[in-house]
Amino acid sequence: MTVTFEDIKAAQARIAGQVDRTPVRHSRRLSQLTGADIWIKYDNLHFTGSFKERGALNRLLQLTPEERRRGVVAASAGNHAQALAYHGGRLGVPVTIVMPEGTPFVKADGTRAHGATVVIHGLDFSASTEEAKRLEREHGYVFVSAFDDEGIVAGQGVCAIEFLEDAPDLDALIIPIGGGGLIAGCSIAAKAMKPDIKIFGVEAARYPSFTARRGGEPAKCTGQTIAEGIAIKAVGEIPFALADPLVDEVFVCEEADFEKGVALLATLEKTVAEGAGAGGLAAILAQPDRFKGMKIGIELTGGNIDARMLAVVLNREMVREKRLIVYRILGDDRPGMLSAMAAVIGGLGGNIIDVVHNRLALDVPAKGAEFDIMVETRDAKHADEIGQALKDRGYELRMG
Repeated sequence: MTVTFEDIKAAQARIAGQVDRTPVRHSRRLSQLTGADIWIKYDNLHFTGSFKERGALNRLLQLTPEERRRGVVAASAGNHAQALAYHGGRLGVPVTIVMPEGTPFVKADGTRAHGATVVIHGLDFSASTEEAKRLEREHGYVFVSAFDDEGIVAGQGVCAIEFLEDAPDLDALIIPIGGGGLIAGCSIAAKAMKPDIKIFGVEAARYPSFTARRGGEPAKCTGQTIAEGIAIKAVGEIPFALADPLVDEVFVCEEADFEKGVALLATLEKTVAEGAGAGGLAAILAQPDRFKGMKIGIELTGGNIDARMLAVVLNREMVREKRLIVYRILGDDRPGMLSAMAAVIGGLGGNIIDVVHNRLALDVPAKGAEFDIMVETRDAKHADEIGQALKDRGYELRMG
């Protein structure tokens, strides 16, 4: 059970010309915002939208002719699936993918579009893996783990080679951790190229499998997360053994951190990141003092997020910043009431998005009405000014 820097360089040579080399760019806006010197590797720009292509292709190219004929099966929440499907299709290797229920439509549809057979099975990745291994036994497929495989780990390590060739003076890399294949490969490559570089991992608070394994505790992994790409209940045996001695620290981030990361990458960097893809930025946002003054490389692992979910995240961030706010106002149910409130809001530059009347709630007087007025504002200060103006004119604010 070993992967060396030589294995990773061999993988780089093996996949050369078949996987895009993604750009590394400095983020002036995020650096100003956080106090860290942030550099981003845009692996969301791969053809299938994630970093998984390097590992998947490397593993497929290591199959024997007989194994290629039989085909491969894998369990995946989407990115490994699309990478296997795309490169399997190019190489003429039949691909079957088992996905858990709740996998984003964009990932399932993308996998089918590349010609793979998609089976939706199980509530989580573990259940999907069990089904994939059952299909392996039944049909003679070759099971290709998304992370617990030396060929996968070696392929993923190519990411760090590219990163440090393009930004050689980084102080640290921040790598999202799910099953551990990416951080294992990147740790081996980065430490070989630059022994003093720091390797930081980031996990979702609802799936802290690497952190739990390090602490000798059973992982308490449950629930939905926007970072479904790293929602893995148990880190892989091979990646953990390889990464544990090399990873300097792991940060566990809350859902709000991932959401803010997605929103900032969209609004400031004009790029689309899925929840897990924003993990590196989430770690910096959660603990900015920890990274202040450091030159940090963020691996933006993927951008496969449903359009609806992206819209939800962007709107939720506007709510957090009070750029989108609901004023709940109790008033008399009489002609002109709404017009008068709208005049106050509009007079201060607020943009009314939606209005809901409630006359039936029992805590509202029979001759009264409750108005939920959704308003777009410039920022939190502007929102507070509008709220205060409504109060100053005698309106009873129940929310906002």
